[in-house]
Amino acid sequence: MSSRRSPHGASAAPRRRRRSPLPYGLVAPAALMELLIHIVPMILGVWIAFLALTQFSIANWVGAPFVWLDNFVAGLDPAGAIGSQFYGALGRTLVFTLVVVAFSWALGMFAAVLLTSRFRGNGWLRTLFLVPYALPSYVGTIAWAFMFNQRDGVVNRILVEDLGILDEGPFWLLGGNAFWVIVVVTVWQFWPFAFLMLLAALQSIPGDVYEAAALDGASLWKQFTRITLPMVRHANVVLLLILGLWIFNQFNVPYVLFGPASPEEATLVSPLIYQQSFNNWNFGVGGAMSVLLLLALLVASAFYIRLVMPKERSIDD
Repeated sequence: MSSRRSPHGASAAPRRRRRSPLPYGLVAPAALMELLIHIVPMILGVWIAFLALTQFSIANWVGAPFVWLDNFVAGLDPAGAIGSQFYGALGRTLVFTLVVVAFSWALGMFAAVLLTSRFRGNGWLRTLFLVPYALPSYVGTIAWAFMFNQRDGVVNRILVEDLGILDEGPFWLLGGNAFWVIVVVTVWQFWPFAFLMLLAALQSIPGDVYEAAALDGASLWKQFTRITLPMVRHANVVLLLILGLWIFNQFNVPYVLFGPASPEEATLVSPLIYQQSFNNWNFGVGGAMSVLLLLALLVASAFYIRLVMPKERSIDD
């Protein structure tokens, strides 16, 4: 209606509105920080993956020899020392991710279903469940390290002195037990996030649906599998993807529990990259492993989204 008409009756082309620079100015600081914090280090990491960068060349890293794909070959060669470590850590990380995601999701779903019903103390339980998520990761992991101490830890005291299940307290932070320690600590840190997301999704389900199902004689298990799970599918898709990416890249928990060098039975991919880069001073191989890890996560994420999205569209349609 506001467009002008030409003397011959045809509508003239609308004037091009002048764009204000204000939105670009507001976004510029965030874009600059994103560039400095993520994009530039990522480009440098890819560049380092093609260099023979060691403690002898780190002082002049720009002039380090360009070795093409040698670092990737060293990282992927199963017959080599680095390659065998990488494949061992990769398999261990996959098992670790599956176990932690499964337990975190199960605990989060149980707590979310429990707290959707009204009972006295509901608010206190919600606050209590969020304590691991609100506590700084470093502080919580240090507390767990003291609890799993072989000599004075409360875990061994309960198992040996209070319950009498074991005759002698085992070493939890050495050997094969170390893997299960990082599983326990990581589940403790991540399950409140699953609880929050699933609780928000469950509260969006109308109560009338459950009342109608109960009138039809549906058991609680049938209500859970036929109503709850299908109606929180969208939240589950996002939750499992985020948890999988976070836990596959887990570094803080092993580093705080074991220090710069994790036990072999508990070495995950991210701590192995750190060990290659900063313990062995082999930054080129560490960069190549980082690139391989990034590619693996991108492929896995794309496959997961591709696997799930068509079903989501068909449901919406």
